[in-house]
Amino acid sequence: MPLIHCSLGIIVYNEAGNIAKLLRSLQNQKLEKVVIDKIIVVSSACTDGTDDIVRQFAAEDEKIELLAEPERRGKSAAINSFISKADSEILIIESGDTIPALDTVEKMAGIFADKRIGMSGGRPVPENCACNAIGKAVQLLWDLHHRMALKSPKLGEMVAFRNIIRAIPEKSAVDEASIEAMIMEQGLELRYLPDALVYNKGPENWREFISQRRRIASGHIWLSEQQEYKVASQNGGLLLQLAIDQVMRKPYDLPYIIMIAAVEVYSRFLGWWDLKVLKKNPFKWEIAKTTKKMQRFE
Repeated sequence: MPLIHCSLGIIVYNEAGNIAKLLRSLQNQKLEKVVIDKIIVVSSACTDGTDDIVRQFAAEDEKIELLAEPERRGKSAAINSFISKADSEILIIESGDTIPALDTVEKMAGIFADKRIGMSGGRPVPENCACNAIGKAVQLLWDLHHRMALKSPKLGEMVAFRNIIRAIPEKSAVDEASIEAMIMEQGLELRYLPDALVYNKGPENWREFISQRRRIASGHIWLSEQQEYKVASQNGGLLLQLAIDQVMRKPYDLPYIIMIAAVEVYSRFLGWWDLKVLKKNPFKWEIAKTTKKMQRFE
């Protein structure tokens, strides 16, 4: 079987606290059927020294390349810059504030030996401690997303897709979902890989948590209108089913489920208000600063 070649696009804005750990993780990936051709870091007007760190790696590793953009135009625009530069058969997009497990690239790219697959996504695992309300909320939310994706693939944080897309809408605030829509239009399948782990960090305060959920809510309304596509997390019936199942399995989670549901309803209302009333599309969003340093990899 021929090797599968891929290129990675790391999308960053002021990721000095995490970018070195991320690049080392990618350099150390355990690969058998997959070859990494390029690791292209698309840096959008970074001011914290991120570019200098990437240049140090690039000087020692010819696969690593810095694409520094003078203006921050949003994540989707940065993804388009990567797509226009990469020529591998498989493209992988990863946020700069995540860390993949050492076999994640192999699993995410290797799945494309099946010609029916157009896009794959790993399982985000937050490092937040469930020892307080916000940490518990983050853990529960991502666990619900995991169980949702097992039933109906919803891909995010780190995704791989066939190099058949020229560009995604630059005003999309939910870039992975926009890619999903375009892959589905090609008649190809999505595949969620629960054992392809990508570690991330959720917000550590409620202001950032709500801001993040609010921006995603706006993004999905925009996506539904502009690309006529809805991801699994917009299926209210499926969400209710998963919430009931969670309470049946772990009754002591009921107060947290109620709390998350209330915050989600509030955030979705704010997202609707932003887009429909204020005419504000948050495709260049405020950074959640507490998500930017992965403590477990220090």
